[in-house]
Formats: sequence, C-alpha cells, structure tokens
Amino acid sequence: MNFEKFFHLKENHTNVKTEILAGITTFMTMAYILAVNPNILSSTGMDHGAVFTATALAAFVGTLCMALFANYPFALAPGMGLNAYFAYTVVLGMGYSWKVALAAVLVEGIIFIILSLLSVREAIFDAIPYNLKKPSALESVFSSLLSAFRMRRSSSAVPLC
Repeated sequence: MNFEKFFHLKENHTNVKTEILAGITTFMTMAYILAVNPNILSSTGMDHGAVFTATALAAFVGTLCMALFANYPFALAPGMGLNAYFAYTVVLGMGYSWKVALAAVLVEGIIFIILSLLSVREAIFDAIPYNLKKPSALESVFSSLLSAFRMRRSSSAVPLC
C-alpha cells in the first residue's frame, strides 16, 4: 500500500517517517487511559479486564476511522471526565446500577446520532451567537476559581492554603 498517495502526505507537507514518529508519540501520550479508565469504571462493579479491552478497542477503532474515513491525524479515546461522572456521580453517587447507567448512555448516543443525521445538532450550534461560542479568558478564570472554592468547602478536599 502506498501511504504517500492514500493519506496525501506530500500535500500535507509530511512523510511516512514523521507520521510514524507522531503516532508513537501520540500513543505514549494517551497510554495512561489504558490504566486509568479501567480503574475508574471497575469501581462501579464492571469487570476490570473487560473495561481495559473495551477501552483499547474503542481507541483503536475510533482512531482508525478518523484516519481512514476523515484522513485526519487525530487519535480518539474514551473521555475520562465523562467516565468519572458516570462512575462517581451516576452510579456511586445517585445509586443507579452500572447496567442502567450504561443503557442511558446508549440511549443518549442514539439520540445524538439521530439529531446529527437530521442536522438538528448543527442548527442548534449555528443558532448560538459567536460571542457565546468563544469563551473568554475571564470566564475560564471564573470557572477555575468557582471550582477551587467548591473544593475548599468540601470536607474531603485537600486544603488550598
């Protein structure tokens, strides 16, 4: 297979060696997900080995689809923030079983796909004014301070000072 032609490497001012090095670097950057994600999700009662395998397969398939169908050099993997929310808030905090919570994630995914296919998601995004889409530095600082104050009031948080 001729990678240069398939991925339009010359058009993108790169070569096979650079892309392989970039792929190894990206893998090394993201490898922590293979250790952390199973630990988070197994706290809900899910099988650690199964979660490890699912995490690896999801990252592989997502990245492969991005490379082959979109021709973008983006690596995809499960989102750690959403997985932590799923495990610690929905399952452990609210008391839902991981099976019920996972079914809710499936339903949400189906709804998202339908909204995307019907261009509803794009219409909603386009209806939002540009100034609201682009967060300012001040909003980021405010959000960080708000989180810090919330953590400080929590009895389980480590003191900031």
